[in-house]
Amino acid sequence: MSFSTVALDAPAGITARLGWDPATSVHDRRRLLARELVSSRLGCDPREVRVDREAPRGFGYHRRLIATRDGVDLPLTIATASHRAATVVAVCEPTEQIGLDIRDLHPDPHDLAVMRRHSHLFDESNIPDLVDHWTRVQAILDADARGTRVLPERVRLDLGRRAGRVPDRTTVFEVTDVSRDAWVITIARARPAQATR
Repeated sequence: MSFSTVALDAPAGITARLGWDPATSVHDRRRLLARELVSSRLGCDPREVRVDREAPRGFGYHRRLIATRDGVDLPLTIATASHRAATVVAVCEPTEQIGLDIRDLHPDPHDLAVMRRHSHLFDESNIPDLVDHWTRVQAILDADARGTRVLPERVRLDLGRRAGRVPDRTTVFEVTDVSRDAWVITIARARPAQATR
């Protein structure tokens, strides 16, 4: 199997692609997708763009991907999420605050137990609904950028699951479903006047 990618129908200002291949490492999938998105955004050959992890700032710091061209850092935000053999990458302006999550429609028993433990749903036996809810919560947590310091059950989604927030912050995140094939994919984006990063 070769590395396959497909464009996702992301919100305006964000470009996103899904890629999958069990033979390609997670880091390589992230770099390949990011390079493809950045070069497309700049209108240049992908070989002109280099994508690396930023230098660590300290213990436990999760390094972001940084794109460079001709040795100059490009002012873009690169967000990534992976699950099993699939990776989704989104690229946007640095003023945007976004988060991603990806899951498949067949979670393993351990993942199901975690989702149920942190869910606010009345019917936790509806697996597609549970996975849809979970990806939205995780995308908001990714955009919030505090990681495991915020428990998933603290995230509040509106009734249509099109927006959500963490109660101790004023930022409201718009949530977009960009699912493709058997992958449930969500992009969370801070409403423009509220980006806090």
